[in-house]
Amino acid sequence: MTNEQPITRRAALAALGVVATPLLASCGLVAEDTTPAAHPGPAGPPSGGPPSSVVASRPAAPKPQPTFVSDFKIPPIQDGMVPVITRVTTKQPVVFLTIDDGLAKSPRELQLLDQYGYPATLFLTKSAMGENPGFFKAFQKRGDHIQDHTISHNTSMVNASYEYQLGEIVGMRDYITAEYGVAPTLFRPPGGFYSNAMRRAVAAAGLKAIIHWECKANAGHMDFQVGNALRPGDICLMHFRKEFAADLAAFHAAQRASGLTVVRLEDFIGA
Repeated sequence: MTNEQPITRRAALAALGVVATPLLASCGLVAEDTTPAAHPGPAGPPSGGPPSSVVASRPAAPKPQPTFVSDFKIPPIQDGMVPVITRVTTKQPVVFLTIDDGLAKSPRELQLLDQYGYPATLFLTKSAMGENPGFFKAFQKRGDHIQDHTISHNTSMVNASYEYQLGEIVGMRDYITAEYGVAPTLFRPPGGFYSNAMRRAVAAAGLKAIIHWECKANAGHMDFQVGNALRPGDICLMHFRKEFAADLAAFHAAQRASGLTVVRLEDFIGA
């Protein structure tokens, strides 16, 4: 066990002289509310059931996305610790979608992302992927990157020894490399909690940064840690869960309302 205290989102912001707000619900493997809630704005594809006059139709085929010149660079590793990126500082009208864990595995997840025209970053954990890691190769073929979210998704990992944390990160790094032929470059801690020891472990594993978030699609609605709408540079979290369709529809409504374009995180930040 390490004596180092975990760094929460509140503590990290306070250290930067920023007023902290409560951390959004962490990315556990079970949804807080599995009943999709209604959400405002343009609706996405129906989450299930036959078409009706009440249920919105499928979204039209996506238009070609504009291209943007990145004005962000990943901060360097300092004192043996990777940077923590909670939001991309940019003047470009872009937003980023990240999807965690890997529990839900049906053709519809990929179909919906294609219909919306959304690139995504996948932070996968081996315990959630189960016996079907090949399912995610279709995402890789469309250009999505598979990133490190540990072997076991132990949300108490931040309190464990440095050696344990390094083993979880390196183990998943090696698993991804073996399964998909490309090593991950980014890391997301289970539950969102991290410490300086974890930052050192991520650096020792050869990854570039810890990726956090300030907005989340969950149970069919959006949660915002700052404000009540998407902002340029926001990193949004959702999960491969049974309410995937409702969560993606909620994100779609927020994205349409914001006028921002979803772009691939790795391409924009150079990861």
